[in-house]
Amino acid sequence: MPAMAFVPLDALTTTTSAEAMRDAISKTGCSSTSCGSDAGPADLPPDVWARIKDHPCYSEEAHHFFARMHVAVAPACNIQCHYCNRKFDCANESRPGVVSERLSPEEALRKVVTVANEVPQLSVLGIAGPGDALFDWTRTKRTFEMVSEAIPDIKLCVSTNGLALPDHVEELAAMKVDHVTITINMVDPAIGEKIYPWIYFEGRRYTGREASQILHERQMLGLEMLVKRGILVKVNSVLIPGINDAHLPAVNAEVTKRGAFLHNIMPLISDPAHGTHFGLTGQRGPTHAELEAVQAECGGGARLMRHCRQCRADAVGLLGEDRGQSFTLDRIAETVTYDASKRDAYRDVVAREREDREKAKEAAMQNLGSTAAAAELLVAVATRGGGRVNQHFGHAREFQLYRATPEGIAFMGLRRLEDAYCKDGEGEANILESIIAALQGVDLVLVGKIGDSPKGKLEGAGLNVSDEYAHDYIETAISDYYARKFGAAPRALSA
Repeated sequence: MPAMAFVPLDALTTTTSAEAMRDAISKTGCSSTSCGSDAGPADLPPDVWARIKDHPCYSEEAHHFFARMHVAVAPACNIQCHYCNRKFDCANESRPGVVSERLSPEEALRKVVTVANEVPQLSVLGIAGPGDALFDWTRTKRTFEMVSEAIPDIKLCVSTNGLALPDHVEELAAMKVDHVTITINMVDPAIGEKIYPWIYFEGRRYTGREASQILHERQMLGLEMLVKRGILVKVNSVLIPGINDAHLPAVNAEVTKRGAFLHNIMPLISDPAHGTHFGLTGQRGPTHAELEAVQAECGGGARLMRHCRQCRADAVGLLGEDRGQSFTLDRIAETVTYDASKRDAYRDVVAREREDREKAKEAAMQNLGSTAAAAELLVAVATRGGGRVNQHFGHAREFQLYRATPEGIAFMGLRRLEDAYCKDGEGEANILESIIAALQGVDLVLVGKIGDSPKGKLEGAGLNVSDEYAHDYIETAISDYYARKFGAAPRALSA
């Protein structure tokens, strides 16, 4: 069965059965290219798994099947970060703090209902700015209240810098907001003053070391209060080479000690065109190797999230795909009514697909365990979602990275590309060079399909490439290749 997909509207009706939806999905491709823990139901208490299993940012497994939506109702911010420049009316930049339009709570409700009717994968509504969701609390709270009344089963998420967080923990808990993300880039104010030029707190603007000290104390207090109330906390940290790269293991240790559920270490996005202080002053972002080295050093602390896409504050869709420009206010009706039928049917499909994938994972483990060699294989996978090898090499804008050993297959993160190889049906030689550089150190590249020319150039650069496993589960494909390479008889591939 091909990958899970965004199903075209004409393939579904209000009377669509789960079986009909499954059939529709099998005839369409998922357009995702992939914030979360790779822990599954066997690794977590049942109540925690129930809270994250459909949340694409808190569960790596869920991001294959479920979509998130951000609404830009909170434009004001109470701190300034050297890596941030909030842009409005911008459709061309894919990074946090950027939106095409600012919404009132009423406009946000209309947009959320429209997306819920058209995107059955939608499971989460987040408010991540473009300023700070808690500094603009009145607008955030009103939006959540109206959306919860219209769509009771949607999960509510907040992202915040943490400065105003302690003032709103009780209200968040009362509103059943049980997922909160705090951006914490330091636990040492001496490092913080290199990142934050000022904060606005209790009617005053603070600068320098004093500003970072206040921010640090408020972040730690807010984190502790959330954990005490049983709210799951994801901590985001931006890796800034030469400033906090060596400091992030200390951040990881402190947030782990205070009960953070996930720690997401993200690369700095720095470009002069973005107009940020770091971009204009030449501060570079980390390399793939630098990011992965810091993540590895933090591996003994909080669970690490490795599939974050650093979404815009108005993102819509599966992680790695942003359909936000299809749902701007000028494209949606003035009056909309929520219809739960497509989302309900989709969940039936996902339940069956998850059962199939679990069986495939069990077979994959048997394959890996049947080999005598204690070998390690690093695999880059082109996928559009559904947990399958199902994307054409030329269309990939990222590769998901997996490590296979006789003990299992672990998701390791992403290798992002500057751009897709194919443009208007033609390959770009300069892009291919950057893709080869991004795949450095990988033992195997799995794709749904690849042309002879790029395949030959990749192999000429020392990369093994295969499209033999098109539409197979990722674990099935990797384990079969592993068994064949290291001496065991391969098992039958999944249907």
